[in-house]
Amino acid sequence: MTYIEVIQALSEKTNPERAADLAKYHKVLRPYYGVSNTELNEIGAELRAVESDDYGVDLASKLWTTNVFEARILAAKLVTRAIIRPDTATWDLITSWVPDLDCEAIADQVCKAGQKRVAMNPARLDEIETWTKSDHVWTQRAALVMTLPWTKQNNPKPADLDARECILGWAATYSNDPLWLIQKSVGVWLRELSKHDAPRVQAFLDAHGDAMRPSVRKEAARNLPSVDA
Repeated sequence: MTYIEVIQALSEKTNPERAADLAKYHKVLRPYYGVSNTELNEIGAELRAVESDDYGVDLASKLWTTNVFEARILAAKLVTRAIIRPDTATWDLITSWVPDLDCEAIADQVCKAGQKRVAMNPARLDEIETWTKSDHVWTQRAALVMTLPWTKQNNPKPADLDARECILGWAATYSNDPLWLIQKSVGVWLRELSKHDAPRVQAFLDAHGDAMRPSVRKEAARNLPSVDA
């Protein structure tokens, strides 16, 4: 299926009411078709069943350039796979999208795709670290969202612990950021880590919690057994 055929398939599922709601919610000027996430998953599954990795990258790249909301979501879904070998082209495509991120739904899907690639090649954390100094707020946010796999390990290896501490260092620099979007990413990262390493999250809050918004501290401490947030 060509990308034009995919766009045609999306447009045939247009839901004007839902499209209007999406445009109002995301507040970003672009075409919206109002296609449901269930429908996008069905189209994505159909495409992944027949595509090669090279075809998936090419199709995803073309879908992204349309700037259609659903096409960008679908583009990211197409490259969200645990196993892709080699995956350099996929990683390069995902990172090329990061400067374009401008709303939470698209950003989260792109970051979900990126999580798979970083988990497969942790050396990519060095590249992600540069994003923490970006002037683009969505790039800064992506540094934490794309590294969420390091919050989910019950028995991390020494290298994973080192990576986790590095990422917590980024979170510390974000803890007093005036932007809600950035602080929220810290709260979510800590909340997820607390499910597997509550003492480390408590230590982070003891050191940096006073600089964080009360609602973000509360989110970070949600799963802690006892914390004065």
